[in-house]
Amino acid sequence: FTEQNVSIVAEEHWKLPATLTIPNGAGPFPAVILVHGSGPNDRDESIGPNKPFKDIAWGLASRGVVVLRYEKRTLQYADEFAQLVNFTVQAETIADAVAGINLLAASSVVDASKIFVLGHSLGGMLAPRIALQNNKVKGLIFLAAPTRHLEDLILEQARYLTAISGLNQSAQLAELEQQVMKVKNLSMNETESVFGVPKSYWVDLAAYTPMDTAQLLDLPLFILQGERDYQVTMVDYVRWNETFSNDPLVTLKTYPSLNHLFITGTGIPTNTEYLVEGHVAEEVILDITSWITTH
Repeated sequence: FTEQNVSIVAEEHWKLPATLTIPNGAGPFPAVILVHGSGPNDRDESIGPNKPFKDIAWGLASRGVVVLRYEKRTLQYADEFAQLVNFTVQAETIADAVAGINLLAASSVVDASKIFVLGHSLGGMLAPRIALQNNKVKGLIFLAAPTRHLEDLILEQARYLTAISGLNQSAQLAELEQQVMKVKNLSMNETESVFGVPKSYWVDLAAYTPMDTAQLLDLPLFILQGERDYQVTMVDYVRWNETFSNDPLVTLKTYPSLNHLFITGTGIPTNTEYLVEGHVAEEVILDITSWITTH
């Protein structure tokens, strides 16, 4: 494969550096855009020494799929976002993914009838909303996509990590619970930031249920979940499964040894394993490739 530097431009002042990974050989090829999880992520979704999006891009491009990945707007324009008192996932995530799909559709190396969105974590949760805004999307791939509200996951993760650490962090947890209740009740001030984002962000997400939007789309879906994931857990997967287990358009699969990054681990999962270098499991790359080629 080869890689090209490109730019995603949803709006001129939010231009994002991006990488297009193109298989060798004669195209046009099916294509995938990679949509990040929570927080300011780079195009590789780097965490510690791990680069799951780079693994996926190189793995898929080695098997005949074009991949587009990009710097997230909140990373590229961190200072600007710090000044904003009003924004939602539309500006943070969705708009750039929609623009990226258009970039793929216009590319001579891409088969415009076979463009897929692969969303990880929050990116997966928002993938149905991305598809609602761009009818060029042929299907959605969900990696560890939450079905529950983000604030509930934040609290669940904190409780989990506290429990396995054995430390008494009741004061910190009580403070966190207060923040979560603010989000639940939307009781923060208009200009107040909770968990790093403004009230408008939480108001928008409170009204969103990913399963419901996914059902409206009538698109092929591939839902993948690592069983060792403590951030987005099997609780979320079970809810996807309950919604879609009888739907012929939907494929669901879990991976017993994989964590939130779809990297193999052993023992009790913790956040320290993200600091150990690993790679996205080949099985996941192969499963995604074969799903794309059959759709």
